[in-house]
Amino acid sequence: MPVQRLNHAVLYVRDVEASVAFYREALGFDVVMSMPGAAFLQAPGSSNDHDLGLFQIGPDAAPSPAGRTSVGLYHLAWEVDTLEELERVRAKLAELGALVGASDHSTTKALYARDPDGLEFEVSWLVPAALLTEETLAGRTRVRPLDLDADIRRYGARTRGGVGVSIPA
Repeated sequence: MPVQRLNHAVLYVRDVEASVAFYREALGFDVVMSMPGAAFLQAPGSSNDHDLGLFQIGPDAAPSPAGRTSVGLYHLAWEVDTLEELERVRAKLAELGALVGASDHSTTKALYARDPDGLEFEVSWLVPAALLTEETLAGRTRVRPLDLDADIRRYGARTRGGVGVSIPA
């Protein structure tokens, strides 16, 4: 049987309390379990036991060299249901000073941000299968700046993304 989906990710962080506060405020995660130096968070609407585990390694931890001087994880990506929600997340990430980029991958509309430890993550909305066109599919070969206003006009602010792509139709 093939892998079905990513169940959770685990990150090493300098300060678990600071990271918990960030993921709660930025993405609305809830703490489902914690202990000294560790916390387990669940995304709103998730049926996973937890989506993100955080383990504290202390304030002297060096930044991750992944992608600069070593191999390693580049980023995690979380999906939102609507472009309206992506816009809300963009505003929150900008307010927190965490937003570092926004890209239009044609079939995916993506925001990029960094957490308090500089670990990058993505928040994205996927064009539902019923709205994919040959032009949209061909557009995956290039990355453009994200224009959420134009995408909202094209797809609708409350159109559920990912239907028939990442979630069953």
